[in-house]
Amino acid sequence: MHFASKTTLVASLLLAASWSAASAKPITVVDPGYATAQGTAYVVKVLLEDQLGKEVSVVNTTSVPVIWEALNRNNGEADIWTDVWLPNQKALVDQYAKEGGSVKLAKNFYAGTQGYCTTKAIADKHDIHSVYDLSDPKKAAVFSADNEGKGRIWVGAAGWLSTNIETVRARDYGFANFFDLQTTDEAVATADLDAAVKAGTGWIGYCYGPHQNFARYELEVLEEPAHDEANWKVVEASDPNWLEKSSIKSGYKDAEIHIAYAKSLAEAEPDVAAILEKVTFTTDEVSKLAYEIAVQNKTPEAAAKEWLAANKETVANWLGN
Repeated sequence: MHFASKTTLVASLLLAASWSAASAKPITVVDPGYATAQGTAYVVKVLLEDQLGKEVSVVNTTSVPVIWEALNRNNGEADIWTDVWLPNQKALVDQYAKEGGSVKLAKNFYAGTQGYCTTKAIADKHDIHSVYDLSDPKKAAVFSADNEGKGRIWVGAAGWLSTNIETVRARDYGFANFFDLQTTDEAVATADLDAAVKAGTGWIGYCYGPHQNFARYELEVLEEPAHDEANWKVVEASDPNWLEKSSIKSGYKDAEIHIAYAKSLAEAEPDVAAILEKVTFTTDEVSKLAYEIAVQNKTPEAAAKEWLAANKETVANWLGN
């Protein structure tokens, strides 16, 4: 009996020491290097540091599959990932975050949007507010180099899944014959947009939010039919006839952007997990955060601190105060 008690005591002390050591490890938040996700990651980082007194470090990686694998290992390599797009990352969520999995997906989310954008000034001046306006040759010419020929529309960067989708949509919305469909790096498209804004000329292209351009410029998203799954048929580009076989005649369904966190973090730091379940943003808020980082050249941490200071009521709700 005495021996059993002593053994139990030693085991308890070892367990406590092990738990303490695990708890002493910094919580890790993923920074993938692009401004929207940096904004949300650093808001979470500063929140946990300032409000809960946690030690939080940042891990840099640009590969989404690598992020999920690190979360799944539950060893502190990556504890929190603030930019889970659904359905974009559905396969990874299904693999790692289903019931009984090693990763938890917070229930709260905000919207990720996609569509076509032009500047509000051009939209108002030429009465271009719908995707169907683009099939008018005179309105399409607004986006040409000389206001007379074919328009130019940016449909995305090479290798983006959305670029193929936009090629289909341009055809099925009926305006492809009036435009040159441009495929360039996003940086080139943004430079073209900036030049058009400064010159007061036409620019139009694929756009998604959150994005710093929505905070930097006054953009208008063109109207289009609401998403209808029955009108979306996308064939993989590995099929040589993918374009002919694909058909899209409605808008995108808004994406859901969630926070994911390791199950081990939830077990070791239940107070952190409780807050992560409450943290959410709006698309506009994240666009503005990204603007401060990508355009105003603030560090993600400085931008996050300013955002938290300006949104005390939101933070109080997250903390349950």
